Amino acid sequence: MSKSTRSNDPCKALKERINSMEKLLAISRQLTSTLDMHKLLRQIVEAARDLTGGEAASILLVDQGVLRFVAFSGPESSHLSSLEVPIEGSLAGWVVQHRKTAVVNDASEDSRLFSLPGVNSTQSIVAVPMLLGDKIIGVLESLTQRAKHRFTEQDVETLETLASIAAIAVQNIQTFQQNDWIAEVVHEIRTPLTAIISYAELLNRPDLPPDMRQHFLNIIQQESERIMTLVNQFLDLARLSSGRVTLNIQPLMIDAVVANAVDTIRAQALKRQMTLEMDIPPNLPPVLGDKERIQQVLLNLLSNAVKYGGNGVHIRVSVRTKGKEVVVSVSDNGPGIPRKYQDRLFSRFFRLPGSEEVAQGTGLGLNLCRQIVEAHGGHIWVESEEGEGATFSFTLPIAAERAVATWGNSLDVGRESA
Repeated sequence: MSKSTRSNDPCKALKERINSMEKLLAISRQLTSTLDMHKLLRQIVEAARDLTGGEAASILLVDQGVLRFVAFSGPESSHLSSLEVPIEGSLAGWVVQHRKTAVVNDASEDSRLFSLPGVNSTQSIVAVPMLLGDKIIGVLESLTQRAKHRFTEQDVETLETLASIAAIAVQNIQTFQQNDWIAEVVHEIRTPLTAIISYAELLNRPDLPPDMRQHFLNIIQQESERIMTLVNQFLDLARLSSGRVTLNIQPLMIDAVVANAVDTIRAQALKRQMTLEMDIPPNLPPVLGDKERIQQVLLNLLSNAVKYGGNGVHIRVSVRTKGKEVVVSVSDNGPGIPRKYQDRLFSRFFRLPGSEEVAQGTGLGLNLCRQIVEAHGGHIWVESEEGEGATFSFTLPIAAERAVATWGNSLDVGRESA
């Protein structure tokens, strides 16, 4: 869609314009039909790239005085996950400050461009504000590394229209999520809170035997811890679902993160006569990820295998490469998961029928895993046959050589600290 490929024929140019507007209308319907923030943002950047003929596109949202990448499409995009860009001293920041579109035909001559680690230089870029009345919530960009590429006036108009549609869609989802979260928090906290109040009242009875008093105190403590877990998971999910989570993305050695997670869970597994095995090939490439968040995913999957697998179960953690990704899998030979429930496993508050009899849970852990993995640009899934165990797998992007060089010795530090 570069300038050189467009016709000077007025009739053909009009047809191209009409075609572009039809695509925008179709995209507008798609954007207003989803309440999944990650899916929404991904659709926007893919549309921005395709409609303007760019090689890459991204969205940066304003977050506590900085701009943060929340969605991206194109080569090297995995390096951008949750990177911060200052409002002062960046092109996107200039757009925020002036609430105007910026068109740069030769990035090498524009001092506003902010250098990003592990990303090649940009040749041309269009950055437009995402406006809601007088409020700016972010910046939508389309760019190319092709020499002599020039974005046209139609490209700019298309991107500005898309940014307006996107801003409204983002606000609608954030408003819905806020109301939805409030209702869910109240609903989920009501049960343990009711138990705490009830047992606290029973403790006031003067004729209560000492052993029953201690039993009630233990229940109050357990339910209080349950509320704390719920609140922490709610906060994590709220930040991830809104697209405003801060990830400390850097190259890391996944074998070290896996080993640390297995060591952490080993004591719990031994109490249930379970065996733990790691299948990790040598010379794995580094991945791009937030070490603490990836370990959170692993611990959740391992903890579920321990809680629901049954005594004597064998748990295996394996890692393999597949194309430009690393696949991490946690398998067990436990009771497995009925096929009819597998599509719902990663939904909020879903728990397998009967699982309450085996172990307590919030129904948020797997949804939190999904949000974390998707925030890294990966995906997570389950494979299981009832009575034959289950395998939960997720992917992470492999770090390009440029990213590894940019972060220098942090890989060694990450391995030691893991």
